[in-house]
Amino acid sequence: MDAPTPTDPSAPMDPPASTDALPPIDAPPPMDPPMPPRGSRRSRRMVAAAVVVGVILAASGLAIARPWTQPPSCAAIANHPEWSVARRWDEAALDAIRRALPAPTVHARNLFHMSAAMWDAWAAYDPTASGYFVHEKQTASDVTAARNEAISYAAYRVLTERYIKAVGADKDLSEFDDLMDSLCYPLDVTTTTGSSPAAVGNRIAQAAIAYGLADGSNQATGYNDPGYKPQNPPLVVAKPGTVMTDPNRWQPLQIEHMISQNGIPVVNGVQQAVGTVWGHVKAFGLPDGGPTGVPIDPGPPPRIGDPATDQALKDQVVEVIRDSSRLDPAETATIDISPGVRGNNTLGTNDGSGHPVDPATGKPYPPNVVNQGDFGRVMAEFWADGPNSETPPGHWNVLANLSSDELAPGLRIGGRGPVVDRLQWDVKLYFALNGAVHDAGIAAWGLKGYYDTARPISMIRYMGGLGQSSDPSLPSYSKEGLPLVPDLIELITKASTAPGQRHAALAGHEGQVAIRAWAGNPKDPKTQVGGVTWILAVDWVPYQLPTFVTPAFPAYASGHSSFSRAAAEVLVGFTGSEYFPGGISGYTIKAGSLKFEAGPTSDIRLEWATYYDASDQAGQSRLWGGIHIQADDFTGRELGSACGKAAWTLAQRYYDGSVGS
Repeated sequence: MDAPTPTDPSAPMDPPASTDALPPIDAPPPMDPPMPPRGSRRSRRMVAAAVVVGVILAASGLAIARPWTQPPSCAAIANHPEWSVARRWDEAALDAIRRALPAPTVHARNLFHMSAAMWDAWAAYDPTASGYFVHEKQTASDVTAARNEAISYAAYRVLTERYIKAVGADKDLSEFDDLMDSLCYPLDVTTTTGSSPAAVGNRIAQAAIAYGLADGSNQATGYNDPGYKPQNPPLVVAKPGTVMTDPNRWQPLQIEHMISQNGIPVVNGVQQAVGTVWGHVKAFGLPDGGPTGVPIDPGPPPRIGDPATDQALKDQVVEVIRDSSRLDPAETATIDISPGVRGNNTLGTNDGSGHPVDPATGKPYPPNVVNQGDFGRVMAEFWADGPNSETPPGHWNVLANLSSDELAPGLRIGGRGPVVDRLQWDVKLYFALNGAVHDAGIAAWGLKGYYDTARPISMIRYMGGLGQSSDPSLPSYSKEGLPLVPDLIELITKASTAPGQRHAALAGHEGQVAIRAWAGNPKDPKTQVGGVTWILAVDWVPYQLPTFVTPAFPAYASGHSSFSRAAAEVLVGFTGSEYFPGGISGYTIKAGSLKFEAGPTSDIRLEWATYYDASDQAGQSRLWGGIHIQADDFTGRELGSACGKAAWTLAQRYYDGSVGS
């Protein structure tokens, strides 16, 4: 998900313990790191300071007593008894993401490193499977119990280290501690020596944390990119127009009251580019990005003024304006969003016309006709956050868990072979899925850092400020201006601003370019809508919150599209079907539940037949929301497909132990 991501200090800011290369650990370390004093389970004290001695395990600092008067009961896990231990840790990680600043690349990496650590703990008790961080084999009289314990210590240590300085860390650490307590695993067992499951898990976590401090993410310094500087001065959103030194390069926004997408105030009102270093991060199934930090390079996007691609760029900017013009629920236009007529696209296109029948019923999908303005607004808001703001990588973990629940108990990896238990299913699924979304973040942000492209708000304001590019004989002509499109992009004239005419509200701006688009955020978003009307092109804003407006990083390629297609490819391979269980899935967005403005006017059910349909809609939503142009979306889908397929292929080699053979 290409989400707004002010820098999230999710990781410790201390210098890395080592900057050595990243070989997996083949044997346990010779001695334990010191074990910190820890309150009894009865007092249940919480870490609120650094968790690093030997890269892991020593905790000290502010201790916050939690209100328990008796030792917790392991019966607490009776809630969702069908959940595996791996699922419980995945859910805990998703909760932490919801509380933190929405940095999708950072959260994708955290999800993958946690998932790989859980995989290693599972694989340690399998005679064939290959470990990722740690290569070791163990035996146990009760393999299931040993795996549950090793998985829990590994996940607990990794998540604690990654979220100890994140926004919401007090709640995160408390939830992680609570989960360990509910499973009856003592928090003060920090040993990394020996063959106990706890030691195995702690060893794996130690390796994962050391790996993360040297994987190219610059975790120790807050994931910053000291080499990146924007080429354009900030666009002041509250003022008309913009000034750009290079209209093809990214432009930070200056927002009067900047708030992150999940409601956290950001002190600096000028965006700082996030994730431009990410193409240099160590991936799962991708080749190294090399000096450019671009593991997959499809070439540049269309550019203003480029003779070969200028027209394509203008066409795609027009498409964003056209989508913006369709966001008025007061208009009577309707649209059928049933899987019977939408989806089934060829990769990197919107050429699909739906699916003939529901494979589960053998019958056509019923129509789902809704107000077009409601659909566009719902789609833009739903995919902007995902449910409860997990960011796109977390959103696809939610969808994967829902699909798994529907497929259970007949779980066959790849849709064939023997039925496996839920622990094996979940551990293998998270390893492949989160490896794919981690790689998608690297591939997409590698392009963002390298090509450094502008967002629609900059393009539309800049081009509209130059004038129109359609007719040299008309006023305000510029080769790099907006093309004129009747009833959508027009030149303001004395005739058009006469009383009662379509541009009457723009009188005094004759000779400038007007566009028919969303009018912007209403004063009272709970009861009002911005609606669609004629506005000056230099005033255009995307359908987003006024405290956010556009993500804080370059546009090309779309993170939403890359993350989503990568996840979809893994889910198709892992489940053995491109279709959601039962042939359909979706979410109902209740009337009046939108956040950007009032709406929708009635319940809207977003529906998808396949994982691919859902991932395509995630990409399409960013055009309706004014965040991307089509080149960003289509290229992101192609990147994501390559990442997902590579991750799924590689994950299977870890499953069968053929990695390195």
